[in-house]
Amino acid sequence: MAALYRDLAGKVVLVTGGASGIGAAISRRFAEQGSTVVLFDIMRDTGEALARDLRAAGLAAHFQPVDLTDIPALRAGIEQARALHGPIEILVNNAAHDERHATEEVTPEYWDDRIAVNLKHQFFAAQAVLPDMKAANGGAIINFGSTSWMAGQGGMAAYTASKSGVIGLTRSLARDYGAYNIRVNAIAPGWIMTERQIEKWLTPESEAELMRRQCLKRRLTPDELAKFTIFLASDEASACTAQHYVVDGGWV
Repeated sequence: MAALYRDLAGKVVLVTGGASGIGAAISRRFAEQGSTVVLFDIMRDTGEALARDLRAAGLAAHFQPVDLTDIPALRAGIEQARALHGPIEILVNNAAHDERHATEEVTPEYWDDRIAVNLKHQFFAAQAVLPDMKAANGGAIINFGSTSWMAGQGGMAAYTASKSGVIGLTRSLARDYGAYNIRVNAIAPGWIMTERQIEKWLTPESEAELMRRQCLKRRLTPDELAKFTIFLASDEASACTAQHYVVDGGWV
């Protein structure tokens, strides 16, 4: 039986990148807890379909098409979510894009784009919801990093730089807003087998390397990340803040 965190019922949860992959699993798990889930994503059809499916099951889920790299649009989306559903009490900064890139080919424009996709929006989403959390004297922000930089992965320096920056952002926000009972943590997933990962990167050779390096000799699923995320957002993790949690099956 799945764990039930009664304190999550009725809370408004914003999940960025909530339409597919890990984000979709997180959105579903929060909805099953009785939370009101707002999904931000650029994948309109996928996001609308997920929200529709969850509502058909009697759950509270709403999709908003938002380009997170457009900060004014992000701020406007959060204002709209607040007006429609109430103050945001939990923020999951999940959205990212692990596009590979050769260092020699990276331009200043591409670098800025990768930072915008993988780090910048986390700060501005947090900035926009902090007034709600301060007014409530409580809240949870969960930022998604990656184990890629910890494992010394090459071939995507802008991505790994962004994801290592998530730790500094997390610890700073936790320090600044702990007095308001706002908890800020980071999760670093390992190689989680989303549809995209399987389609783009999984080969017999890469899976053999995965099995060699992971302690757990199996594929990790998006739902395993989602279950940890809802725990970290719940009151069961009430003393946990300013931390970086690795969920990778024992790779790093």
